[in-house]
Amino acid sequence: MNDPLSLFPPTRAAALDRIRDFAPHTGKTYAEGRNFYASAVEGGAVSALSPYLRCGMISQVELLRAVLEHHSEKEAGKFIAEVFWRTYWQGWLAMRPGVWGDYQTDLKRLFNEVQTQSGLRQRWEAACLGQTGIAPFDHWAQELAQTGYLHNHARMWFASIWVHTLGLPWQLGADFFLRHLLDGCPASNTLSWKWVAGIQTIGKPYLATSENIEKFTQGQFADVQGLARKPADLPASPHPDPAPLWEAGQPDTHLRSALVLHEDDLNPLHVLEGMTPLIANVALMATARQTPWQIAPQVAEFRANALEDARARLAKEIGLGAEVVASAQALADWATAHGAEQLVTADAPVGPTKDILDAYDSLPDAPPLVRVRSEMDAAAWPHATKGFFKFRDHIPALIKELV
Repeated sequence: MNDPLSLFPPTRAAALDRIRDFAPHTGKTYAEGRNFYASAVEGGAVSALSPYLRCGMISQVELLRAVLEHHSEKEAGKFIAEVFWRTYWQGWLAMRPGVWGDYQTDLKRLFNEVQTQSGLRQRWEAACLGQTGIAPFDHWAQELAQTGYLHNHARMWFASIWVHTLGLPWQLGADFFLRHLLDGCPASNTLSWKWVAGIQTIGKPYLATSENIEKFTQGQFADVQGLARKPADLPASPHPDPAPLWEAGQPDTHLRSALVLHEDDLNPLHVLEGMTPLIANVALMATARQTPWQIAPQVAEFRANALEDARARLAKEIGLGAEVVASAQALADWATAHGAEQLVTADAPVGPTKDILDAYDSLPDAPPLVRVRSEMDAAAWPHATKGFFKFRDHIPALIKELV
């Protein structure tokens, strides 16, 4: 069954079941099998937990705790590093938010170019529909559209073919992924596409080869013809210097407070600790703002259902709620209508949710908004100043402190 919500039931209970079943396999089994392609239906050696991590239905900390109940840090080192890659990408982008802004600006320009340049539009459409004639690429395009998921190694091959063989802008490929992936993370997705293109780790692009594809698809795709033998020559600007993180804090428990749920953290227990009773809650859904095109139905459906699951689970702590807003002004109007003296929310990483929260802060006369940062992000993001291997040196200390 390829229905995305059957493959990935949008509930925390389903995520916890998957952690329980997968945690014993995060040692040797994962390390030896993680690079071998498998579909969402087949499962393979990977966890397929990313849609749940993306929405904060489960946290990195509770996942790592489950892993370390079965393996030592050394035995599960490959899996633990993969969990921290997500945190690293978010921290790197948090200190360079202009990179996300530049991507969004490029995407708006390319949206217009796709409408006006027939050659670009035809090549882009063929790639999105899986009609390029490159068998593995077309298979993965269609698999992604049908399931909302793609194995990490297939994502690398796909992005490489998109950029280096088809000569399409990396930004359009990153957008294609974000529109269709259930786990589409603005930081991981944007920066991984830049890495494949050779402009994240500057001068070191990733080039897919027929031999590598044949090996790690175990012969499913053999003798792939027409792949680029040299990478595209793309301009790469130096990265901006890291900037201080935006302010996070703790709510004033004496104020009439309302909770803002959002799709980056649908289990915000760190926000609720020590809170006085909330007067109301509202959901902020920002997914549609990340692209000038339409989000795939399975992504919107997954996140809407995940939100309802969160509200049902947290009903005793946050009260009943049914309203959903999608803009800063709508959020401010809701807060005023409900008599909120303070809005409280889980801090959101760089992406469309944070864009709305930032816009809210600039509104006159809106009740103050307090963003509560998780312990993991507060401890780990400041270390993402350079490459991942420098960041990786801090992982043992982070595990000791947080897990």
